[in-house]
Amino acid sequence: MQEIPINTLNGLRYGPGHFDRAAQEALVEDIRTIVAEAPLFRPVMPGTGKPFSVRMTNCGLLGWVADKAGYRYQPLHPVTGKPWPEIPERLKDLWRAVAPDAPPPEACLINFYEPGAKLGLHQDRDEKTFDAPVVSVSLGDTATFRVGGLNRKDPTRSFRLQSGDVVVLGGEARLIFHGVDRILKDTSTLLKSGGRINLTLRRVTPA
Repeated sequence: MQEIPINTLNGLRYGPGHFDRAAQEALVEDIRTIVAEAPLFRPVMPGTGKPFSVRMTNCGLLGWVADKAGYRYQPLHPVTGKPWPEIPERLKDLWRAVAPDAPPPEACLINFYEPGAKLGLHQDRDEKTFDAPVVSVSLGDTATFRVGGLNRKDPTRSFRLQSGDVVVLGGEARLIFHGVDRILKDTSTLLKSGGRINLTLRRVTPA
């Protein structure tokens, strides 16, 4: 994977085309099975209750949720009240390949971006440990991905993530600010109705 230095920080790695078309299609089938058991829901901002522009679900022992009470990980789907489905084996294989020294992932957040959806600059810091990296997989339409530094006002840069690409935020870059500026419509034929799926693997608790 390519190392991308950000403001002298190391640990941001980029693997373009990590998953070929056949592997992408297999992942989409995995996700369809997960969504059938743990339907997509639309979280809201803490306090204000403003809905996110993305819908999401999770798989793994824990799932990330957001509501008026705050951001957190929990073992049950907020709508169905059932445990999250298991993380697919091919995603566990990816984790072992890019983070061989880290304990296994406990959560995989599944975000679905419709055309026009975006995600503002933020840090992934709701976990109880930052020792393991965050591993992200892009499927479907191309996204403009923006990354910055450890402070919100640090300079940023953006690059395009295409279907099958993998990004790893680890080391010094584990807590960098990052977000999605826009989804480029009709840039992929992977998803029948268009849009983008982002899979984010995380370790939540210390080993």
